[in-house]
Amino acid sequence: MPGPSSAARRTVLKGAALAGAAGIGAAACSTDSKLGRAKNPTPTEPVGLGPADAVPVGGARLYKEQRLIVSCPKEGEYRAFSAQCTHAGCALDKIVANEGNCPCHGSRFDVTTGKALVGPATVPLPEVQVKVENGNLIAGPDA
Repeated sequence: MPGPSSAARRTVLKGAALAGAAGIGAAACSTDSKLGRAKNPTPTEPVGLGPADAVPVGGARLYKEQRLIVSCPKEGEYRAFSAQCTHAGCALDKIVANEGNCPCHGSRFDVTTGKALVGPATVPLPEVQVKVENGNLIAGPDA
């Protein structure tokens, strides 16, 4: 019959095994949001996006190459956000019903506010300055 020290040892080993398994699971798929893979998820200098009227009033447009989303809540008003998912840094691939979609893990974002709507992302998309100059959209710092 095992003594008290054997039972205590089994309890310690069981606890260590469970703690190790929890650590492996956390490392495999973290739910912590972050700014993603790109060093700068938003432009570091002003970027021309083309005609402002290419963004529908009440809707949004995805600029894949620039990794930006621009929405137009009402005539003449624009908001821009990074189109890089805040969970793992993947580029959003489309907009459906004013929600930006991340193809990597299924996160969805409100393209009018940047708010994370469906996880695993929990952090909103970073907002980017945007302005209209001579009928064209310019996004980035000092825009």
